[in-house]
Amino acid sequence: MSMLEIADLVVRYGAIQAVRGISLHVEEGEVVALLGSNGAGKSTTMRAVAGLVRPAAGRISFKGVNLRERSAHAVVGLGLAHCPEGRHVFATMTVEENLDLGAYMHRGRNLAAMLADGKRRAFRLFPILEERRRQLAGTLSGGEQQMLAIARSLMARPLLLTLDEPSMGLAPIAVKTIFRTIREISAEGVTVFLVEQNARAALRLAGRGYVLETGRIVAEGPAGALLEDPRLQASYLGTG
Repeated sequence: MSMLEIADLVVRYGAIQAVRGISLHVEEGEVVALLGSNGAGKSTTMRAVAGLVRPAAGRISFKGVNLRERSAHAVVGLGLAHCPEGRHVFATMTVEENLDLGAYMHRGRNLAAMLADGKRRAFRLFPILEERRRQLAGTLSGGEQQMLAIARSLMARPLLLTLDEPSMGLAPIAVKTIFRTIREISAEGVTVFLVEQNARAALRLAGRGYVLETGRIVAEGPAGALLEDPRLQASYLGTG
């Protein structure tokens, strides 16, 4: 049984069918990339997995549990954390307060120790966040906000982390930091499902990938094979 299984997923926004019956899987310990151009259905797929949009048809299963009727907070409670496109940090709260909110599902007498442990991990992965811990999140740079968004997601202690466009709008040096840290997160045992327009960087990080076009999967396979696919090179990878 795969950690995440999507079967015949259909998602509609009114009369618009954004996702058209796709099926894919993510195995425990993998980094899997979901690629495609704007409007292909990538973010919609991620939002359906996270419980933020309701599928019209199909099945989403996480560790054998059907997610289709689960609320977003229930999905987090099962061990699946979502880092959304556009970061969505709480701008008027400090870095540390944002991190605390990432652990909102946790309760009990060990909460203080859990929060401290989560923040130690966040500051180890992103040392700049420790320097900025009392700074308002809205005053951070775009790259720092993305670091905070990922770190906040990790405060939930997920088994599977879904990342929606983590490099969008960032300077090249920040992109390198983000991808390097995703690799570290994977090495620590967190399974990663990644939506990314930077197809070449994503496939260099991932073990496998899927390519979406207008809501349908048009290619899938090992990352190395996708990197060498002439059709994908022409459409998504360029010559760099």
